[in-house]
Amino acid sequence: MIPKNRWWMPPNVFPTKPEYEQFLYAVVGQFQAVRQSTLHFFTTSSHAGLVRGSVYFQNGLELRVVEVIDFAAGELLDYSYTVFRGNERILWYDPQPHPNDPTLAATFPHHKHEPPDIKHNRKPAPGISFESPNLPKLIAEIGQLS
Repeated sequence: MIPKNRWWMPPNVFPTKPEYEQFLYAVVGQFQAVRQSTLHFFTTSSHAGLVRGSVYFQNGLELRVVEVIDFAAGELLDYSYTVFRGNERILWYDPQPHPNDPTLAATFPHHKHEPPDIKHNRKPAPGISFESPNLPKLIAEIGQLS
């Protein structure tokens, strides 16, 4: 589900630090599928920050988030997104390159791991990038899982 308030910038344009921080602290009110959020933004320099925490969904899933962001460059430097159902990790997204896997070329290096054989079952991750925020897409996608 698309958030009620479309705060984010056009594709491939990263928001400012204050805009992104405002989005993070308003996630619960922007997505009906979100029950609770513990996302926190930590300033690491005048132009960079770290996001850590979880988003809890009405469907019982939890999205654990880590993002390292350079706002001056307008990009994510690194990220980790992991989805849990209770204590079970059911999927995760990462940018670890797998250049020898041609099935991932379309979204290289971004991909997700999913069952069966979650560690080795990698799929392309359309819409995940370093150039724009990933959380709106992920929250909308995970909110619709059962």
